[in-house]
Amino acid sequence: MFYVLLACFGCLSGITAVLFGFGGGFVVVPLLYRMLTASHGTDDPVGQSAMHIAVATSTCVMIVNALIATVKHHRAGNIIRHYVWPLGGFIGLGAVVGAVAAMWASSEVIRYAFIVYLGVTILDCLFRRGFLTQSDAVVPRRLGRAEVSAGGISIGVIATFLGVGGSVMTVPLLRRCGLNMSRATSMANPLSLPVTVAGTLTYMAMAGFTEFDLGPWFVGYVDLMAFAVLTLGALVGIRLATPWIGRIPDRLHARVYVGLLMLVLIGMFSG
Repeated sequence: MFYVLLACFGCLSGITAVLFGFGGGFVVVPLLYRMLTASHGTDDPVGQSAMHIAVATSTCVMIVNALIATVKHHRAGNIIRHYVWPLGGFIGLGAVVGAVAAMWASSEVIRYAFIVYLGVTILDCLFRRGFLTQSDAVVPRRLGRAEVSAGGISIGVIATFLGVGGSVMTVPLLRRCGLNMSRATSMANPLSLPVTVAGTLTYMAMAGFTEFDLGPWFVGYVDLMAFAVLTLGALVGIRLATPWIGRIPDRLHARVYVGLLMLVLIGMFSG
């Protein structure tokens, strides 16, 4: 049952990666955290490291999701290079810092940080002008230097610390630059790649400094079995979602995006 649920949610993560830029973090982290804590006692090393495992495995799954979704959106003509680079480079720098910081934080600290961050993001999307509704006459602007450098590093730190890929920050940022939801969510995938790669490698390397032996199916904090099942499910989800690229009305796209964040917040808070 454990792996059936993982496959189903992996499929959902593939769908959200293509349509909303969520490469897996907002789906995988709450699910895997709750399943690990339910199946292992508080005295078990896996149970004690549940949030670290959930975040590390999430970043690993997101490498696959974000890479495939980027290719799909590139073929659809939705990727705009100057919004991806050099912002992606600064995100990568911040990602290393965020992963190291997460290694020294407790599972509960990461969990509550995840909840607080989600809440702030939802309020920002609801009350800041330019996200839920946008005029067709708006001309997209380029990112400023501070948004690229300081903003990119901040996105990398926060995203990797929480294991969410960065889409929850890059989508609102690009939306406020005047991009429609289809392009903003498309760009979230290549911008998540620096977070996922840097985060995964750091979690694997830094886990050697802990006293826990999680078992033979772990590389660092990455659960290889969970990763394999989630990835297979995600491939199915990506295939199902691809025909819908660019076909969702902009206002509906934005509202569903916020609605998904609310559902994840409720699920994580109740956990």
